[in-house]
Amino acid sequence: MYVSEWENGKRPISDRYAAILRHLLGVTDSELRDSAPAVAPTTTDGYDDLLSRIDSASSVSASMVKAFNDQTELLRTMDRQLGASGLVDQMTGHLAALEDALNFAVLPSARRPVALALAGASTLAAWQAVDSGAIERAWRHYELAKRAARDAEAPMYLAHAMGEQAYVLCEAGRPALGVDLIRDAQRTLGGAGSPRLRAWLYATESELCAHAGLLDDCRRAFETAEASLPSGPEDRDPDMLSIFLNGAHLSRWRGNIHALLGDDDAVTNLYDALETADPTFVRAQAGLHTDLAQAHLARAEYDDANTHLRQARLLANRTGSVRQRRRVDLLSARL
Repeated sequence: MYVSEWENGKRPISDRYAAILRHLLGVTDSELRDSAPAVAPTTTDGYDDLLSRIDSASSVSASMVKAFNDQTELLRTMDRQLGASGLVDQMTGHLAALEDALNFAVLPSARRPVALALAGASTLAAWQAVDSGAIERAWRHYELAKRAARDAEAPMYLAHAMGEQAYVLCEAGRPALGVDLIRDAQRTLGGAGSPRLRAWLYATESELCAHAGLLDDCRRAFETAEASLPSGPEDRDPDMLSIFLNGAHLSRWRGNIHALLGDDDAVTNLYDALETADPTFVRAQAGLHTDLAQAHLARAEYDDANTHLRQARLLANRTGSVRQRRRVDLLSARL
């Protein structure tokens, strides 16, 4: 009864139920209530308040920026293991604090470190929104991340935000436009970025080219990704903490792309990746099982496909991943 009355506007959602629904649906409070957030009243003469905010922003120390980044890292770890749906309120508050610090920072020496922290946090928030199915929120977060990266004069963060944003275009049905954006991201990075980030950008281009039907470009981009990736087991990019990529991850990516292309060796690559997958990357494991289901479907191996779809759905439900559940549903319809 409450749901019907909420939908028809006959009963407002109480704070108690709003907290429960935000966690279940992975939405912000304003998205849930379909209303703009309340605006605090202002005084006629706001100069004292403005100067107070400017003074506060100018006193943001290196230790406070580190605290912001530590909070982003904690949210990234929780997202990787538990999913994004339960982190919406925390992420919203974190971004608001960073934006407030940046909005009232005047000089570049104060703005750049905060802008860099905001760029990293906004990109994480955007990917969480993509995973939760909140696409408009994701797009706005990517635009915020790009503006912050430009403010910080950080081409690596700008290129990474553009690269992830290209996925939104692909999943919206515009893979060719996504290819254009990822290539623009590569040009933005130039020769200044880390090898691991360059490998990530080229692997992303390869995947989007597969969706766009650009088969030769797909294979050429992946060869460049392999050539760019540093050797060894280390997967974390020290200069771009959002990037986790080593040979094992790239092998899984190769299997995903080969599954999209219908290549016979996709299954072998994906099983190899499954054996070496980090169990803390729960949502990534859901994607890996979905890729295996797709590869088995291409070979008309329906029992194996169904087995992996069941496992993928279990993991997607565990993390609340709307994006992965959508993939599972699309493949299940082909069985």
